[in-house]
Amino acid sequence: MKYLLVVPPLTGHVAPLRAVAAELVGRGHDVAWCGPEPTTSELTRAGRVYAAGDALEFAVERRPEGLRGFAALKYLWEQYLVPLADAMVPGVEKAVEAFRPDVVLADQQAFAGALVASRRSLPWVTSASTSTELGDPLGAMPKIAAWVDGLQEGLRSRHKVSCGDLRFSPDLILAFTTVSLTGPIADVGAVRFVGPALAPAPPVGFSWDRLDGRPLVIATLGTANAALGRRFLSECVDALAGMPDVQGLVVDPAGELLSDDVLIVKRIPQAEVVRKAAAVICHGGHNTVSETLASGLPLVIAPIRDDQSMLAQQVEAAGAGLRLRFDRAKAPDIRDTVTEVLTDPAYAAAAARVRASFAAAGGVVAAADHLESLPH
Repeated sequence: MKYLLVVPPLTGHVAPLRAVAAELVGRGHDVAWCGPEPTTSELTRAGRVYAAGDALEFAVERRPEGLRGFAALKYLWEQYLVPLADAMVPGVEKAVEAFRPDVVLADQQAFAGALVASRRSLPWVTSASTSTELGDPLGAMPKIAAWVDGLQEGLRSRHKVSCGDLRFSPDLILAFTTVSLTGPIADVGAVRFVGPALAPAPPVGFSWDRLDGRPLVIATLGTANAALGRRFLSECVDALAGMPDVQGLVVDPAGELLSDDVLIVKRIPQAEVVRKAAAVICHGGHNTVSETLASGLPLVIAPIRDDQSMLAQQVEAAGAGLRLRFDRAKAPDIRDTVTEVLTDPAYAAAAARVRASFAAAGGVVAAADHLESLPH
């Protein structure tokens, strides 16, 4: 079988599909990627990538800071998702023409994959790298839901496609999470919960001998929040410096923070270091949350944008962590919250339950099984 993976130029959306692609290739299938360049090639590290749009036009760093609530949602749809789809469609068309896939596997934010597959009557599968949309977050806001529907209808009309919601394949939606984290989903439909698909990260040097044996608490805001996160990371340094019973590790990509009491590095081999930790402070990026819970560790989450607020809510509801205000949290708030998740065993127990659900869901093996069983 030939699978075309259509993705946006976003690390967290490409990462789970890297692992799925490797599994498919290992089973003898032919896999190609399609997305805005050069970022898609950089993120996939794959041999065959078809260009679909200019990644520089859709870099996360270009997003205005401080957007919250409906303003953030409005920007996401009007200035990012819809223009991204329009920009990607010609490249996806060329990729389908050249590669001749049997199935298009499209990230939930890469609508171009659904548009082109529907127009060519190809089977298409949704990759839901995050659970944001699965619980129908706009169900209680019918006017906003209607506005989103209108934007989608505009896309379908422009590209001469007659199909349903571009976020949801009618045949298969791979959800890289589990109900233990999301909570019950009202309309499961074509959703298959496979748990996280954690692909190996590029090698990163790390001085393991700098870990001193105390319980390790990691603070990281991912790779796309360096400038925006400086204040919060600085507060994390102060908070962890005031906790002599733990060792603090703060990931500062900008290399601007200094401390005699906290280990500060620009990058870490995150999955490996997380496995050595006792708790993680983060922004609620799906990959970081998944890696942490896959290790059975509690979280402290300070969401910044997009789906991160919902993930923080899910983690709290599951009992596996606590939430902070990214723009307001001070060192004492962070210190108290970290202390609570470390000292109350209920948080670690809840994280362990989520970890067990991840293991039972099957991960990349289950995802590949579902793809192979899709009628063609």
